[in-house]
Amino acid sequence: MPSAIDYQIMWNRLIAVVEEQATTLIRTAFSTSVREAGDLSAGLFDRKGRMMAQAVTGTPGHVNAMAESVTHFVREIGMQNIFDGDVFITNDPWLGTGHLHDITVVTPVFRKGLHIGFFACTAHVVDIGGRGFGPDAGEVYEEGLLIPITKFAERGTVNPLLISIIRANVRTPDQTVGDMYSLAACNEAGDRRLQAMLEEFGIDDLEGLSGFLTEASRKATREAISKVPDGTYRHRMMVDGYDRPVELVVTLKVEGDRVSADFTGTSGMSAFGVNVPEVYTRAYACYGLKCAIAPGVPNNTGSLEPFEISAPEGCILAAKRPAPVSVRHVLGHLVPDVVLGALHQAMPGTVPAEGASALWNIQISARPNDPDSGLNSAEILMFNSGGTGARPFVDGLSATAFPSGVSTMSVEATEHVGPITVWRKDLREGSGGAGETRGGLGQVIEIEARAGYDFWFNAMFDRVDNPARGRDGGGPGAPGRVELTDGTPLKSKGRQLVRNGQRLRLSLPGGGGFGDPARRDRSQVKADVEAGLVSADQAAEDYGYSGENS
Repeated sequence: MPSAIDYQIMWNRLIAVVEEQATTLIRTAFSTSVREAGDLSAGLFDRKGRMMAQAVTGTPGHVNAMAESVTHFVREIGMQNIFDGDVFITNDPWLGTGHLHDITVVTPVFRKGLHIGFFACTAHVVDIGGRGFGPDAGEVYEEGLLIPITKFAERGTVNPLLISIIRANVRTPDQTVGDMYSLAACNEAGDRRLQAMLEEFGIDDLEGLSGFLTEASRKATREAISKVPDGTYRHRMMVDGYDRPVELVVTLKVEGDRVSADFTGTSGMSAFGVNVPEVYTRAYACYGLKCAIAPGVPNNTGSLEPFEISAPEGCILAAKRPAPVSVRHVLGHLVPDVVLGALHQAMPGTVPAEGASALWNIQISARPNDPDSGLNSAEILMFNSGGTGARPFVDGLSATAFPSGVSTMSVEATEHVGPITVWRKDLREGSGGAGETRGGLGQVIEIEARAGYDFWFNAMFDRVDNPARGRDGGGPGAPGRVELTDGTPLKSKGRQLVRNGQRLRLSLPGGGGFGDPARRDRSQVKADVEAGLVSADQAAEDYGYSGENS
């Protein structure tokens, strides 16, 4: 029987296995959101559906939601119907990762004829039919094609009817179906590497290794929680919503080695697609808590179990079918801010100020303005990020995605996909909240359609009416703005038209500051002004800095 040292070595190898799994997806994916931004997850699960290891590459929303979804696959397919060569698939928002654009693929692992585990992965596809990626739908049925948990392939043979149905319901059939094959290839790559590892270590199942990893991670997480002062901590945060503001409310209870987060008091569901299935709320609430309390513990089923997350069914963070949920990430990405606000009361000096948090994704549908021109339409997806909140001892990060962790797509890759020009993409001066440590800056982006095209875009932005708040005396970050470059204001959510010759300008929000601005080191203020991160007027107003002699 392997020793604890053997299992530790195997654990290190597992990380290499799942990282290669994720890398395969990045290299073979059709969607720019996967290739360029890393909007994906990959991981290994034991036969019971418990997550053993996850790739570092990927988003917490995908990873932690996928940690739940594999058990749904096991239940729906049935152990008696799982065969070597099978590949399972779904994009069910309530059984997957929260909206139809994320496709989860699960592949059983067999060794010497016996089923020993699963590989799973998730990726965001640019198009899944329906209205497109945006918040305007009134029901999930309008948002695209929902694929129930089913077999993409059985015993190595792909289901041709499923492929035909998908191709008939999306705008980009080659790209969407191609991404599904990429997901299957990703799991296959993981399987090959795992088989080689098992052969090397002379074991034929994952039970012992899974038990060791799960129990060790659970124990370490509980030990970390036990160091947090017992108590009940409440926090609330107002965010933009779609047609009306949304209040997010959490009650955090710490009792010994357990912690619970209850979102009772949060606003009810919206009539639009900003609703969040509870699986996604749990994913990001767990992530926020684990980052602050047990950051060094590996992320797996064992380390997630001690965090108990609940939201009353029917609130906007526990949306019921058939609610529209297409842009569930907008509020979902704000969940860590409200959770960390409560945790700050128990662990002062540990968590950052509020940040822009929600990605400023933009889905662009470029259309020829002359139907007889012979030009082709194109679907373009951009991921963009504002500033993160200042940390207790370090400034916030500028134009950086937290909590999602995805990368911003390059301008070159975006312009290659469709007929648009990105004229400007730079840091937004003065957008970081003032503080002893300064909030991270947002960015300014200007986009125009090329000759012969107009474009529709789906706005899905927050922190416009409710900017990121500072902490412990820090100032708020700058709110976001959506407008044309001539100053015409546009909506922060919903489908809108930009005609040829007009230029869209997005001014992304900044993160909140941390601590009293009067305590900020004068040399840091001077450096910010010289670097163009803070204007001279802002330095004088927020920091009392007026030049060399200040």
